[in-house]
Amino acid sequence: MRRWLDEHGFVEAETPVLQPLYGGALARPFTTHHNALDRDFYLRIATELYLKRLVIGGIDKVYELGKDPFRNEGVSHKHNPEFTMLEWYEAYADYEKTAHDLELLVAEVAERVLGTTVVERDGVEIDLAPPWRRVTLREGGARGDGHRPSPSTRPARRSPRRWAGEPGEEEGWGKLVDGLLSKSVEPRLIQPTFVVDYPVELSPFAKAHRFEPGLVERWEAFVGGIEIANSFSELNDPDEQRRRFEQQAAELERGDEEAQPYDEAFVEALEQGMPPTAA
Repeated sequence: MRRWLDEHGFVEAETPVLQPLYGGALARPFTTHHNALDRDFYLRIATELYLKRLVIGGIDKVYELGKDPFRNEGVSHKHNPEFTMLEWYEAYADYEKTAHDLELLVAEVAERVLGTTVVERDGVEIDLAPPWRRVTLREGGARGDGHRPSPSTRPARRSPRRWAGEPGEEEGWGKLVDGLLSKSVEPRLIQPTFVVDYPVELSPFAKAHRFEPGLVERWEAFVGGIEIANSFSELNDPDEQRRRFEQQAAELERGDEEAQPYDEAFVEALEQGMPPTAA
């Protein structure tokens, strides 16, 4: 993967693992104490906000490959508190461009490592060659009873709560939809699939969808019933980012420990001007 990115003009960077304010994802962080400074720090839950600062500073194509993220949450066959993750950013691109690049990257790496794009999982052949299937979250979450996770159904919270397994009252609409996706949709996505166009509540750093109110330009990629990648057209409007931070702060006050804290320093960086960017 590193070779593929280098060959396509990306610059590798290292960003801080210990951060004074965590951000870039919806997750609960690990907290540690810095004795010399006598203050608490957080292990990063994402490299996003620091890599965006590099784009703002003029590096149009940048990536980081390292231990990340450190998320103090559940453990399962799909989740671990730490793992090696690749995150890349490209100026003047959108989420359609990153989807195209991911298809190429995965297929070319498979060819180099395995000599083929066809792999077997649980007795099923999976073909990693592009193009991959694309479905909207609304299409992917359609149920036999006719309900769909659409912003227009936001007031009728009983239905998604039933699908997602009765989450707590502190959970917002986005978490209910995410629960539906992980429990009812994700296990069925065996062949490579992009699920696109998510609720804004789940994506505080994603740009608003150009056609669908209440949605953002985001996709997640799934292979073998497991998510392997996540991407979106980056929000680069500082005023809208400030509003989203305020909305996330309200979720924190409601008791959602995975909400994104307000990061004024990042908003100030955006005010310097970030070009249209995708990650």
